[in-house]
Amino acid sequence: IQVDYNLPERFDLTYKGADDKLHRPIMIHRAPFGSMERFVAVLLEHTGGKFPLWLSPDQVVVLPISEKFNDYAEKVSAYLNKYDIRSQVDDRNEKIGRKIRDNELKRIPYLLIVGEKEEAEGLVSVRAQGEGDKGQMTLEAFRDYMTDLVSHEIDANKMEQKN
Repeated sequence: IQVDYNLPERFDLTYKGADDKLHRPIMIHRAPFGSMERFVAVLLEHTGGKFPLWLSPDQVVVLPISEKFNDYAEKVSAYLNKYDIRSQVDDRNEKIGRKIRDNELKRIPYLLIVGEKEEAEGLVSVRAQGEGDKGQMTLEAFRDYMTDLVSHEIDANKMEQKN
């Protein structure tokens, strides 16, 4: 609920009270749902759909090269979720190029590609949205990398708000 003293003044609104005199009303706005939708719409427009990493609903999508590596992809996703890194597995029966393209269009910040070599060595191949291939990392290194990025973004946001 929001009290608005401005609009009644701008529109020169008055009413006749019990004392037969003209009074200026006070306008009350109530938008329990509309305000949230407007906020999200402004946020989407401002970011072009590319949310900051800390706000992105899905921060990581794990892409197995083939269905043989779905189990490893699930393990990777579960490991990341355990550390509050929001991830999911794209185990569709599609070629890896198609999976990469589809998830890039969804503006998923990081794509982790897993195949035979990654499973054998406990690695993930990392792709950053809009930047391309970032090389291979261990799960622990990627976890630390993501945690540092999110912390850095939040700290930078706090500094902006102070200024």
